[in-house]
Amino acid sequence: MKKEATLKQNHEFRRLYQKGASAVGSGMVLYCRKNKLGRNRLGLTASVKLGHAVVRNRARRRLREVYRLNGPQLRQGYDLILVARRRTVTAPWKELNETFLKLSRKLNLLEGSM
Repeated sequence: MKKEATLKQNHEFRRLYQKGASAVGSGMVLYCRKNKLGRNRLGLTASVKLGHAVVRNRARRRLREVYRLNGPQLRQGYDLILVARRRTVTAPWKELNETFLKLSRKLNLLEGSM
């Protein structure tokens, strides 16, 4: 993922948590807010409660891959944060993918939904 396509700054995360829309699923939480860039940016969060560094990194890698596979279907111009839950680490790929699509549909992020 390119550096300009990610959220890194603390103030960007805080703004999204406070003013963005959210949807909760079994394996993840999705926050979104419109930006003025014309492209999507992604931020990933995995709490220390998930486990040690290996577990947290695995959760982030899985969420990044779910986003990469479904990114072309999303509308452009949004900042997104995916928050890992305990289920993120153990859930099958199909379930993670379906959860992401369901949450995206709920927030009207998919290209065909309105």
